[in-house]
Amino acid sequence: MGLPLAAVVIVLTTIAIWIGSDLLESASERLSTYYGLPLVIQGAIVAAVGSSMPELAAVVFAAVVEGSLDLGVGAIVGSAIFNVLVIPAVAGVVTDDEIESSRTLVYKEAQFYMLAVSVLLITFALAVIYYPAPGRTLAGTVTRPLAVIPLALYGLYVFIQAQDTADHEPDPAAAKGIAARRQWGRLLAGLATILVAVHFLVEAVASTGETFGVDPFLMGAIVLAAATSLPDTLVSVRAAQADRGVTSLANVLGSNTFDLLVAIPVGVLLAGALPVDFATAVPMFAVLTAATILLFTALRTDLSLTQREAYVLLLAYLLFVAWVIVEASGIIPGVLP
Repeated sequence: MGLPLAAVVIVLTTIAIWIGSDLLESASERLSTYYGLPLVIQGAIVAAVGSSMPELAAVVFAAVVEGSLDLGVGAIVGSAIFNVLVIPAVAGVVTDDEIESSRTLVYKEAQFYMLAVSVLLITFALAVIYYPAPGRTLAGTVTRPLAVIPLALYGLYVFIQAQDTADHEPDPAAAKGIAARRQWGRLLAGLATILVAVHFLVEAVASTGETFGVDPFLMGAIVLAAATSLPDTLVSVRAAQADRGVTSLANVLGSNTFDLLVAIPVGVLLAGALPVDFATAVPMFAVLTAATILLFTALRTDLSLTQREAYVLLLAYLLFVAWVIVEASGIIPGVLP
């Protein structure tokens, strides 16, 4: 695929992902209301899973079509960094009031999300220790048994959410006027649009990376991550503008938790076994951890996110992008290839 064509495909598929995700997320929200799910479940699981479909599809196509986990993992980690820095920041900038947080969000959702980061990093470390790549340093193969580890942790996450909302009583009046069959049709149409668009997006991003000689992990972390994170941005901004700050932030953390614990393992399960470069992944996970700490610090201060703090998050993401570009270009020696 030539560079001009790849650029056009990236733009068009990003728009298609936006449209498909809008259908998927609006349908998911209405179905959640129809079935009487609590707001926390809507934000942390339903909306998060719906908005994470592009990332999941990216990992699957990168693993099955391209035969590499680097592009998909890069998209997941880059998307996670984008989510914790850019999405809350944009939501904070476009709204007049501060985005309200809560102790439950900061202490339960945040801590479990940090646990998800640690477990995935441990899974990669086990791959290097027990299934090292021949002739390569700090590289290994993630196998299906290893992929079960993060999936099991996500099962625990869903169980905890279900237990915490066991006494929830839905409002029957809220479900009136919602046509369930129509919303299921919109959901499936959105999902199909996302799958087709992401398939061509992955090919275009991989082709662009080969043209410029950029590592697939880095292409995934910047280009693919930004394109697939637009739906998360849309969901969180809409929730923040509707004065549902907790739902907005819960979607960010829930989406990241799903991406780390489900999207990557699913790619491994479908492909059988995929290589991972631990030396490239660790610095990116370090950035993700630092970005997460910055977000949690801002949210814990008065349990809200101010516009000043939102601009600090945006600045942090710009510094991250600049760091990746500088190291990828070889201007200065660094830890990235």
